[in-house]
Amino acid sequence: MPTIHEDVPAALDGQRIDRVVAMLTGVSRTEATDLVKAGAVAVDGKQATRGADRLHEGQAVVIEAPDAQPDARPEPDASVEIPVVYVDDQVVVVDKPADLVVHPGAGHVDGTMVSGLLAAFPDVVDVGDPQRPGIVHRLDRGTSGLLVVARTPEAYESLVAQLGARTVTRRYRTLVWGHPESSRGLIDAPIGRSPKHPTKMAVTSTGKEARTRYEVVSRHQEPTPTAVLTCRLETGRTHQIRVHLAAIGHSVVGDDRYDGIRQTLPVARPFLHAEELGFDHPTTGERISLQSPLPADLAAVIDQIGPAVD
Repeated sequence: MPTIHEDVPAALDGQRIDRVVAMLTGVSRTEATDLVKAGAVAVDGKQATRGADRLHEGQAVVIEAPDAQPDARPEPDASVEIPVVYVDDQVVVVDKPADLVVHPGAGHVDGTMVSGLLAAFPDVVDVGDPQRPGIVHRLDRGTSGLLVVARTPEAYESLVAQLGARTVTRRYRTLVWGHPESSRGLIDAPIGRSPKHPTKMAVTSTGKEARTRYEVVSRHQEPTPTAVLTCRLETGRTHQIRVHLAAIGHSVVGDDRYDGIRQTLPVARPFLHAEELGFDHPTTGERISLQSPLPADLAAVIDQIGPAVD
């Protein structure tokens, strides 16, 4: 489910929670009430329990919203720029910028990467899920970097199978708080919906299998202890790297959802970039391997930290 974060404006001061949820998500009042009952709405960090409760100006509302309705198909939008780094008649590899939403969902119906893809590559319209045509894996809105899109049903089936067999290489570069004790390691911990905060993911015994390998690239002391890591995904759970690193006490710098905000090194988004992607071409079998350098905003953060230490 997509997540909506909103502060209550003065115009909605005193309004019922269920009415505000309905306005923000586009669902009916009954569906909004069901979302509250399901624990999908939080106010000022606490789970809302009654749709009839009133909201006040300035309160922070977080909604784990339902996906777009089946008839709300994405529309082509040529104004959405899609940085393509590889393309042929089977696949497209995109170097997604931060703040670009991959596919439509409540709160993000228009202006998504999918709309830009439909304008540039109309053939993806009938590939895979109609709500997210061509999409076989995704990146969070605040994460930049490489992802592959299928242009044909055959390519879609091949890439989904490769992801299931864990033969797709997905390497991320991140900056975390503190210094991990081990220079490399495997975080093998199931991830599911947080029982305490339903709008977040967490390591939980009832979650799905999740495995992240990490390696420390460099450790830094100034202006505060941080470390540059590379992470490789063996599974693809929601927020996997962010949740796993937070669980071992090394949250991603700039991650406002998983304890990654510090005033000593302000960053406008989670420092997480998908820098390498590798897969077998769906028809030729050739190994395709692509790299993406750190974007300017994250490179500027690296320039702010001191030299590497032993």
